[in-house]
Amino acid sequence: MARYFIYLSYDGAAYHGRQVQPNGITVQQQLEEALSTLMRHPVQVVGAGRTDAGVNAALMVAHADFPAEIDVPHMIYKLNRLLPPDIAVSDIRRVRDDAHARFDAVARRYNYRVITAKSPFARRYACRVQPDIDFAAMNEAAALLLQYTDFTSFSKLHTDVKTNNCKVTAAAWHRVSPTEWVFEIEADRFLRNMVRAIVGTLLMVGRHKLSLDGFRAVIENKERSAAGDSAMGEALFLVDVKYPSDIFL
Repeated sequence: MARYFIYLSYDGAAYHGRQVQPNGITVQQQLEEALSTLMRHPVQVVGAGRTDAGVNAALMVAHADFPAEIDVPHMIYKLNRLLPPDIAVSDIRRVRDDAHARFDAVARRYNYRVITAKSPFARRYACRVQPDIDFAAMNEAAALLLQYTDFTSFSKLHTDVKTNNCKVTAAAWHRVSPTEWVFEIEADRFLRNMVRAIVGTLLMVGRHKLSLDGFRAVIENKERSAAGDSAMGEALFLVDVKYPSDIFL
């Protein structure tokens, strides 16, 4: 057996998330079907995490096992020929046979894009907000996230996780053009719907509908109903997954 990490990107618009679901087409399903066709036997894929329906990935990592070592450039070429246009494989790396795409990840980073002016081109991948929204206040609120570990208030209800604790190591809004901002957040793990719920609540701060003390209270209440609505999924991108260097061969 030879285990490999597969690095891929996808536009999530057509999919019910990354992980296999009983009620819709997913990115994992497409990748497993392509790999199984190439290998002529069923191939299972394990991803670094799940993304919600509509959410995109500039970089997702998954692992798969093959009977022997593979010709990596050839496999990348063949996979990209088989995969639909909205999924692309950029790299495949040999790893230790016990390496795990999900459990060995030490950090994940997401970007959330917003625009302050109407754009016919950015509208599919950015959330439009009013021009006078207060990004300085939102950055003050975002900085508070680094002081907490329990993010129950930003988690989808009735999930099967054992803990809602996460270690957020970075959270800030960055201006990338006169009319576009990106919220960047990095943590060791994320709960389901967590980033979108955080963004939705930060936008309340930016609209002066929630104070900094109110934002802190939302976190400390540990009630999803206390937080804002989830921001639209199409503007959210998984952009990086980090691993210890010693798992790569």
